[in-house]
Amino acid sequence: HVDLIPHTIYAWIMDFIRFITPQPYEACVSAMEQHVAAIRAGTVSETVWVLEHPSLYTAGTSAKEFDLIEPLFPVFHTGRGGQYTYHGPGQMIAYIMVDLAARGGDVRLFVWQLEESIIRTLAEFDIIGERRSGRIGIWVVTPQDKQRVEQKIAAIGVRVRSGVTYHGLSINLNPALAHYQGIVPCGLNQYGVTSIHALGKQIHSDDLYAALQKNLTALFN
Repeated sequence: HVDLIPHTIYAWIMDFIRFITPQPYEACVSAMEQHVAAIRAGTVSETVWVLEHPSLYTAGTSAKEFDLIEPLFPVFHTGRGGQYTYHGPGQMIAYIMVDLAARGGDVRLFVWQLEESIIRTLAEFDIIGERRSGRIGIWVVTPQDKQRVEQKIAAIGVRVRSGVTYHGLSINLNPALAHYQGIVPCGLNQYGVTSIHALGKQIHSDDLYAALQKNLTALFN
């Protein structure tokens, strides 16, 4: 259970709340929906929840049934954009609830800010994250078998309700990459999935959290 946290000063404050133990997916979505309504009502601040989930798959609004190859873990249908993705231990998730209407209502800018926060965070660990036209998320290029291979290292899936955002982004620190084999991640079967540790960067989750917090704060003022 995630309690809503009241504040006495709401405007332009962004809370960061980190949950150390894996959080159940459905309870988090329910709590996010409550928090979105409270932001819209002006009774809580803009908030980022940083957490992990137990191993599971989620299906976004564009998910195609045939992209669920084998349900190795529970499957949750959710209102975020995008297709199938995996969540699990070793993956840092940031659920980002901001008053987009008060910030001008530009969804494209919001997604760009999420992408930029990931790119800047990865850069702190000497990882070059890149955007790709027509593909949501952040990608890295790695040499394999004398070829340059593109792999996804971070995913983005958002929803906006009453002008307030929720859901958000995930960065692969060191999840079990074999768990992606039960789905076609994001409907793109021609590309692989990687992680920070798989790229040889043995960083701690505390360092990743600190970098992500810093960059999200900078980008969202």
